Amino acid sequence: MPQLTEWESFYVIVGSSAAALTGLMFVVITLIADLDTERTVGGVAAFATPTVVHFCSALIVSAMLSAPWHAITPLAAALAACGLWGVAYTLIVARRAQRQTTYKPVVEDWLWHTVLPLAAYIALFIAAIVLRGDAEPSLFVVAAAVLSLVLIGIHNSWDTVTYLALNKQ
Repeated sequence: MPQLTEWESFYVIVGSSAAALTGLMFVVITLIADLDTERTVGGVAAFATPTVVHFCSALIVSAMLSAPWHAITPLAAALAACGLWGVAYTLIVARRAQRQTTYKPVVEDWLWHTVLPLAAYIALFIAAIVLRGDAEPSLFVVAAAVLSLVLIGIHNSWDTVTYLALNKQ
């Protein structure tokens, strides 16, 4: 499909970045394990795990768009499934953030951990639905959603690491 060929470099860069950042999250979690700060499974599930999931989602979508598809319909279905799954997961994250007791989220946390990822996954889902009818603008929306997930992950990683570093006891 010629429309996807023009995006190959973009998805190689974004997918590689997402994969590298996922690996760095494992390193960070290992390093902060020795910090004497309060941590709970609920806090990790609400704030750290979603960051890895967003990086992995960006990696998966990048891989899907780099694959040699012969028709647009299966690609659109795969992207729609990824977007729909992301919406459901983000709603679960919102519930986890609300229920955890380690940290009280502020407006910025709700924005970066729920609102922006939700918007990115909704955009991915809608772009997938429109892809068959109007590929060019849909592919730009998919690219924006994937890049958004990587940037959201970078912000959330930084936010988590600085919080833990500044609040160590």
